[in-house]
Amino acid sequence: MEDNQIIELYFERNEAAIKETDMKFGRLLHSIAYNLLSSQEDSEEIVNDTYDKAWNSIPPQCPNSLRAYLGRITRNLSINRWNAKRTQKRFHEKELLLSELGDCVPDSNTVDTKMDTMELALVIDHWLEELTVDDRVLFMRRYWFGEAVNRIANECATTPNNISGRLYRLRQRLKKALEQEELSL
Repeated sequence: MEDNQIIELYFERNEAAIKETDMKFGRLLHSIAYNLLSSQEDSEEIVNDTYDKAWNSIPPQCPNSLRAYLGRITRNLSINRWNAKRTQKRFHEKELLLSELGDCVPDSNTVDTKMDTMELALVIDHWLEELTVDDRVLFMRRYWFGEAVNRIANECATTPNNISGRLYRLRQRLKKALEQEELSL
């Protein structure tokens, strides 16, 4: 089923929307949640919470890309869950993942308006478009999907140090692009 047909089901308040969403995006959403939380139970709960949030937000929202919309919900819910668990105990790998971008992306607390946030998103989108396909995929796998460096290295038949170096250089390039747009820390 096409995304626009699924969105129509949400607008009709037809519960088949959840089933179709799960069939089309369930594995992706579970992967996003699991990569950030490293827990099957938490991941399943986050995916169910994603469906609930989508049900309650469509309508009035009408996303252009249902995949991106659901992915963002899952990622945000996963990060919130991770932060809640972090207060109970430390998860070094995920803390490292989230802190890596902290050196180049401005803190959301310093962004004064929604317009500034949209401008930041546009600059990052433009920066991503300028990357080679390999660099863009690497950046998204690490920082959007939260995949571990070791896993990426194994799948790319290279060393974790090689991947870490490439990611460092990408973060430095992003930082430079943001500084040029006066959006740096």
